[in-house]
Amino acid sequence: MKELLIAIVTGLVENPDEITVNADEANEEGVVVYHLHVSEDDMGRVIGRQGRIAKAIRTVMRAAAARNDEKIQVEIE
Repeated sequence: MKELLIAIVTGLVENPDEITVNADEANEEGVVVYHLHVSEDDMGRVIGRQGRIAKAIRTVMRAAAARNDEKIQVEIE
C-alpha cells in the first residue's frame, strides 16, 4: 500500500525525492494510518482545488485496501 501511495503522488509533485510515507500500526478498529509528507511547494499540487486531488487519492487508496481486506486512512501533512 505504501508503494501505491508513493507511485500516485510521484506523478503529481515536482520534487519526488522529498516524498515520505510513514505507516502507523493498526489501531483497535484495524485501521492503518498512512502519513504522507511532501515539500511545501508541492502541497498545493497534492491537495488540489478544494481538496479534490486529496479526496481522489484517499478514494483510490481505500479501494485498493478493500481488495486486500484492509482498512486504511491517508493523512497529508
